[in-house]
Amino acid sequence: MSDPVDAHTLGQSAYSRLREMILSGALPAGTRLQELTLAARLGVSRTPVREAIGRLHAEGLVARPSGGAPVVHKITVTEVMEILHVRRLLECDAARQAAVAAQLPVEEFLALRARFERFLSGERPSPEEHIAVDDRLHGLIAATCGSALLSELIEMLKMKTRMFDKGSIPERFEPGCREHIEIIDAVLARDGERAAAAMHLHLDGARTGIIAHLSRLF
Repeated sequence: MSDPVDAHTLGQSAYSRLREMILSGALPAGTRLQELTLAARLGVSRTPVREAIGRLHAEGLVARPSGGAPVVHKITVTEVMEILHVRRLLECDAARQAAVAAQLPVEEFLALRARFERFLSGERPSPEEHIAVDDRLHGLIAATCGSALLSELIEMLKMKTRMFDKGSIPERFEPGCREHIEIIDAVLARDGERAAAAMHLHLDGARTGIIAHLSRLF
């Protein structure tokens, strides 16, 4: 009989690795997720792969066409616009609440601010590094606001935005860094309305950037 702890660890590992492969584009939208092939690729049995696919389906990263094998979900333009709209509602409120939180992780915010400053003054980071710092800031704001549900929803929606763009809008790099610095400054100043306004501007900028990017493609 397999150890339940080992089984859980394998399932979590398979989930984390498949999730990252989808978010990074290693498994592009529309890719059929065949359990046997993925199990061999990950070096595990089919069971943790099957469980991982189920979790990813529940999160909206995997689709199950009627009568067909599960595939990596393709985020449409309409979906990403809806996601950004909902993110604006949630994250502006999160930024407002984070700015007045009783326990503010000042050092963490300052460390992230320094990273964005280095991005602007030095060599441009890799897309992976930029995404990681971006994710960390949005996650820190969500965690600081004090609502576990709000934090979970923001993480899920941001993950879907990442599936869509994957860092493919380079003209948003510098404005995005400056917007992030302004969000941090507003939070550290304990100014909730300024923090909410800065987050609003940032997410509107992301929306405008995506629309401009698409207009050049079609």
